[in-house]
Amino acid sequence: MILNAETELRLAGEADTARLGAALASALRAGEAICLYGPLGAGKSTLARALIRARTGPDEDVPSPTFTLVQFYEGDGLAIAHFDLYRLASPDEAYEIGLEEALDDGAVLIEWPERLGDALPPHRLEVRITPEPAADDSVRRVRLIPHGAWEGRRVEFGS
Repeated sequence: MILNAETELRLAGEADTARLGAALASALRAGEAICLYGPLGAGKSTLARALIRARTGPDEDVPSPTFTLVQFYEGDGLAIAHFDLYRLASPDEAYEIGLEEALDDGAVLIEWPERLGDALPPHRLEVRITPEPAADDSVRRVRLIPHGAWEGRRVEFGS
C-alpha cells in the first residue's frame, strides 16, 4: 500500500498486529516517528514490540517503557527509541528525556503521543488503533495517517 492519505485497515488478531509492526519496521527511517494512539489495551505495545523485534531479532526483550519512559534498541542499522508518554504532564518533559536527540540518532516509537500537543515530530506516521466490539475481543481498526516524509511511502502489508 502507498500512504498518500489516511488508510484504514482491519486487524483480525494479534498476529495481524505483529505483521503490521513488521511492515512498518521495514519502512521506518532515521529521523522519523511512529505515533501510536489508542486506549489502554488497544494493542499499541504489541505493535511496538513486533516492530522492534523485526529490526533487532525475534528474541529481543522488549519491556513496556511505562515506568522507565524510554527504552533504546539498536538493530539492522537503525537506532530505535521507544517512548511511553502516558505519565508526562507537559510536552517539554518529552524533550527533557531525549526525544529530539533520539530523532537525531535514529527513529522513535511514541505511545501516548497526544501528550506532545502541537509538538509532534514533523516526519511521522500516526497509527490510530481502535478495538472493535467482537466476540473474541481481538479485532482492531487501524487508521494510518502519514505526515512529512511518510507521505507517499510504500508499506508492504498484504493479506
